[in-house]
Amino acid sequence: MPNQPVSGNDLARFAGQGNFMRLPSAETAEGLDVAFVGIPMDHGASWRSGTRFGPAQVRHESAMIRPYGLQTGAAPFDALQCADLGDVPINTFNLRDSIRIITEYYDELLKHDVIPMSIGGDHTITLPILRAIAKKHGPVGLVHIDAHADVNDEMFGERETHGTVFRRAYEEGLLRASDVWQIGLRGTGYTAEDFDEPREWGFNLILAQELWHKSTNAIAAQIMAKMGAGPVYITYDIDSLDPSIAPGTGTPEIGGLTTPQALELIRGLRGLPIVGADLVEVSPPYDQSGNTALTGANIFYEILSVLPGVTYR
Repeated sequence: MPNQPVSGNDLARFAGQGNFMRLPSAETAEGLDVAFVGIPMDHGASWRSGTRFGPAQVRHESAMIRPYGLQTGAAPFDALQCADLGDVPINTFNLRDSIRIITEYYDELLKHDVIPMSIGGDHTITLPILRAIAKKHGPVGLVHIDAHADVNDEMFGERETHGTVFRRAYEEGLLRASDVWQIGLRGTGYTAEDFDEPREWGFNLILAQELWHKSTNAIAAQIMAKMGAGPVYITYDIDSLDPSIAPGTGTPEIGGLTTPQALELIRGLRGLPIVGADLVEVSPPYDQSGNTALTGANIFYEILSVLPGVTYR
């Protein structure tokens, strides 16, 4: 039988190893369908730091999540063998070296037939992961839920930061441009043309104000109908949510998504050939209540629940 999270009736939820959803630890991805990996870094962030503490806090708050999705019928642990591989040993003093380390870590990880689910860390982590993913699967479609498009050319002269990820990924051929969906974008910009270039590349941009007071079911259905053939990667930036809901993040923007909108959107993606996912930009120092990390952990469970092979009761 696949690994099961430790029950709160067998061991108090505030006890245990501190793995995601109290799953077992594993040394390698051999035999796993899904591997949870932490990437505790924030030296790619441009405003508030603290996302280096994101993986630990998300794991801690995930202890409250039970294995069955009562609202959806999802039973991910009935069919998928899951474990927590711990954290990537990044170089906390060197961003470029950390990017190299992450790429090499995922190159090794993806020698196994496993879906990596990565907990950041700032959004820089997605670029090296996509580099490794593309070596195995080729260019991917992308569902990117975020307040920001992250398509800057450079920041302070650096070309690889949390704000340049998807320009680099596009330039390097890691993405199927017409299958990139960026959802929840908002805030102020540097020029009136900030979003014009990614649209010219073929990206599909959905601004947050287009979703105000609406269900996101229609957007999910649109993605499902228009996504081309081939593997898909999901990247969820917690700052896609309104800061009244998720204040613990590095670059908050008002006017964001609600948690019901986030859940509807993710649940509507069931059936996509997802080959990897990440949750990024949870910064615990800016939310002492832990609610941002709790929300992030539950969103990650929802993504787990729509992976290929998940059974429904």
